[in-house]
Amino acid sequence: MSKILNVSQLRKTYNSGSGSLTVLDDISFSLEAGETFAIVGPSGSGKTTLLGLCAGLDRPDSGHIELCGVEIDTLDEDERALLRNRKVGFIFQDFQLLPTLTALENVAVPLELQGAKNASIQAKTLLNKVGLGERIHHYPSQLSGGEQQRVALARAFSNTPEILFADEPTGELDEETGQRIIELLFDLNKEAGTTLVIITHDMDLARKTQRILRLKGGKILMDEKVMV
Repeated sequence: MSKILNVSQLRKTYNSGSGSLTVLDDISFSLEAGETFAIVGPSGSGKTTLLGLCAGLDRPDSGHIELCGVEIDTLDEDERALLRNRKVGFIFQDFQLLPTLTALENVAVPLELQGAKNASIQAKTLLNKVGLGERIHHYPSQLSGGEQQRVALARAFSNTPEILFADEPTGELDEETGQRIIELLFDLNKEAGTTLVIITHDMDLARKTQRILRLKGGKILMDEKVMV
């Protein structure tokens, strides 16, 4: 299998009024294409910062990142945005749907940005897959939290991403709804063959992946394979 993400000696520090804070220190790991991977750790351990760096949403102070065969350290913001649009999917804790767009329009936007001529048809197919075929013309405010996250799932897979980053995907959902979302996420991911990276506090969710990276104080505490 080929490597889809290579992270080497990442370091990220933020400056504040009281001095500098090292959020990540000497982080190195790699992922195979199609692998499922969880990043866990207590609040403040650097999980979300690491996700942002791996996805090219921020830059490290030092170290190197290769994403989908591209060294993203050398890209400018426009080039990184283009790479994300073509190769990367995202799922966020707070859904991040556009409130003025319907479910169908929210899912179609990434496809339209790629120039797809049948964006609405593809978006409708994806919404049917997540069980929202009867809700495609509803706005986010007219949907429950679970329904909004299902729209977000459909949107995340709309550009057929090579890698998908999910940041606390069940954080805003009750346990029962969250479980249904996770089952759907893994089903869609298996069907698409996408590499999946999940940031989570939920160890039950983390253990559904093939590997768990444990962070503490900005350092790797453990990188372990999961027995399934």
